[in-house]
Amino acid sequence: MTAVNVCGRHNDFCLYTKFVFVLLMMVGAVQQLGAAELTFNTQEFAPFNYSIGGVVSGPVVEVVSTVCTVAKIKCRFKSLPWRRAQADVKTGKANGMFVIGWNKERAKWLNFSPPILNTEYGFFVRNSNNLEFREISDIAGYSIGVYGPSNTSNSLEKIKSDLEALGADTISIDLRPYDETGFRKLSLGRVDAVYSNRDVGVVLTHKLGLKNVRYAGSQKRLKYYVGFSKAHTDKALVDRFNAAFNKLHAQGAIQKILVSYGMEPSAL
Repeated sequence: MTAVNVCGRHNDFCLYTKFVFVLLMMVGAVQQLGAAELTFNTQEFAPFNYSIGGVVSGPVVEVVSTVCTVAKIKCRFKSLPWRRAQADVKTGKANGMFVIGWNKERAKWLNFSPPILNTEYGFFVRNSNNLEFREISDIAGYSIGVYGPSNTSNSLEKIKSDLEALGADTISIDLRPYDETGFRKLSLGRVDAVYSNRDVGVVLTHKLGLKNVRYAGSQKRLKYYVGFSKAHTDKALVDRFNAAFNKLHAQGAIQKILVSYGMEPSAL
């Protein structure tokens, strides 16, 4: 039995039907693209991101929101305790998290945005300590508070290992789940120093009214990023977000937002 070509070579109706079908497919694809959504987790991490009246706010939130608008992605933000924020991204309850530093362990399960801003880790001490930090041997023998588990505490563990490799007096690490705890203990003389993000530490000392604590110097410069779950976020959507970021960066829009908050934008 021979198959019959219902349309025929010159069947205008059939050609029109095919055209409408293809058009509907294209419209559907565009609508699906336009309806893309991302959920971002963060924490209370002033001055980078923080809640005002229950609304997640701050310079990085403004940057990410602006990128989402340009990329035509509907984005939601949740502020959670950091362990839960990370766990939700790992299990697919959220797509991404910020702000984070890059490390090898995170790179195993996260795709990263372009670098957003520059910052640094360093040491805070009491005013009575004349330390001007320049090298890790300066803090040999110290007891040091740090927030963690975190990228910050991982960096301090590396400092401890490096000191031990040098044969210098080791440091004792006082790991706490809240940033404020270490700074309060420092003010009271219960630790010799706190290792912290500089900007976070400056905000906390003002917030807590700690007049006897100061920044003693930078130990490590780093960049902050947005991280996206490899397992639960389509790489094409990450690429779309990153392309919009790069476009805005080239226009100077990202830099303008960050500078208005006193932040240092990263170069791409």
